[in-house]
Amino acid sequence: MPMRFMRSGIVRSLAAAVVGGAVVAPACLAQSDGPDHKPGVNQNTGIAPRPNQVRGDEINDAQRRAVERGLAALAARQIQTGPMAGSFGDGGAGYGAHAGITSLAGIAFMAAGNVPGRGKYGDVVKKAVDFILNSSQQSGLLAADSSHGVMYSHGFATLFLGEVYGMTGDDSVKEKLQLAVRLIEKCQNSQGGWRYMPVPYDADISVTICQVMGLRAARDAGIKVDKKTIENAIKYVHMCQNPDGGFSYTANFNGGGGSGFERSAAGVAALYYAGEFEGDDIKRGLDFVFQFKPGGGAGRGAASHYFYGQYYASQAMFLAGGDYWTQWYPAIRDELVAKQERNGMWTGEVSPEYCTAIALIVLQMPNRYLPVFNGKGPGG
Repeated sequence: MPMRFMRSGIVRSLAAAVVGGAVVAPACLAQSDGPDHKPGVNQNTGIAPRPNQVRGDEINDAQRRAVERGLAALAARQIQTGPMAGSFGDGGAGYGAHAGITSLAGIAFMAAGNVPGRGKYGDVVKKAVDFILNSSQQSGLLAADSSHGVMYSHGFATLFLGEVYGMTGDDSVKEKLQLAVRLIEKCQNSQGGWRYMPVPYDADISVTICQVMGLRAARDAGIKVDKKTIENAIKYVHMCQNPDGGFSYTANFNGGGGSGFERSAAGVAALYYAGEFEGDDIKRGLDFVFQFKPGGGAGRGAASHYFYGQYYASQAMFLAGGDYWTQWYPAIRDELVAKQERNGMWTGEVSPEYCTAIALIVLQMPNRYLPVFNGKGPGG
C-alpha cells in the first residue's frame, strides 16, 4: 500500500524554503500581525475547520482576463521544434534549465482544467509531458541538462508527473514517476534533506521542499513512497524552524540563519502536505508569513524571490482557509493582476516563463483542479 502522510502526533511536519537572499523578518511577531478573526473559524487560530471551501467571491473579471492573457502568452513561448520541443524557457543554473520551468508551466495549464490532449491547451500539456518523459535519465533523474541545481528541476518535474499520472493513469508516466521517486529516496542525506545535486551529501530546505512536494504528489497518485524517507525529511525540516515560527535556509545546528518570507511560506505549506492541520507550529508559521501579506508596508513581500515566495505562501493560506485565505488571496490576486505586463507575461527572477507560470498557478488556486493543492482539513 502507498505510504500515507499521517496527521499530527504520528508524523511530524515537513517544511521548506528558497534559494538564499530572503528578506529577514522581525524576530518576534505581535499578535496584531495575524489576520482579523471572523465567524466560522477557530477563534483561537483563525484556521478554518474545513479548508478549501468554495467562497464564491474569489474570482473576478480582472482575474479572469489576466489568466486568459497569461495562458495564451505562455503557450506561445513553448518551443515547437528541435531537441527541446515541448519545453519552456531556460532558467539558468540553480533552477534546472527547461525541465523545472516546463513542469511549472504544465502545472499552470492543468490548473485551468487542461490535461494531456484534452482542453483548450491540452496539446501544450501533452508536449510538456512528452518533453519531461524524454528527459528522464537511466538513474531516474528528470533533467534536460547537467547544470548546477538539477534537483530543483527534478522536484518540480516529479510534482508535474505526479499530477499528470493522478489525473490520467497513463502507464508511461507511471514508469518514469516511479524511477523519479526512487531517485529522491536514494539521494536523501543523513540529516534527512536534499541539496542541488543527486547525491546524499549536504542539504538545504529550498531543495528539500521540492522533493517533498514531488513525493506527496506521487503518493497521492498511488505510487509507493518509503515512509522512512518522509520521517527523516520531517526531522530535518524541524531543525530549520526558528523560535519566531519562521524557517532558516539550513538546519540551525549548521548556523542556518534567520527566518525569511519565502522559505517560511514553503515551510508552512509543507506542514499541511505532511498532514498537520492544527498545532502551535502551524499557527506560529502562518502568523509569521501573514505579516508579509501583499500590499503591506515597509516592503513586505518584496523579496528577491518574490514569485517563489508567493507560490508557497498562497498554498499555505489556501490550505489554512478561514481568515488567512480570505484576506491573503484578494491581496495577492490584485497585486499579480497589477504586475502583469502588456504582453500577458510576468517578469522578475529567473525568466518570464518561470514568473508567468507561478503567477498563473497562484491566480488559479480557487479553481481547485490540482490534487496536490487540495489538502483536506481535520476529519477530511
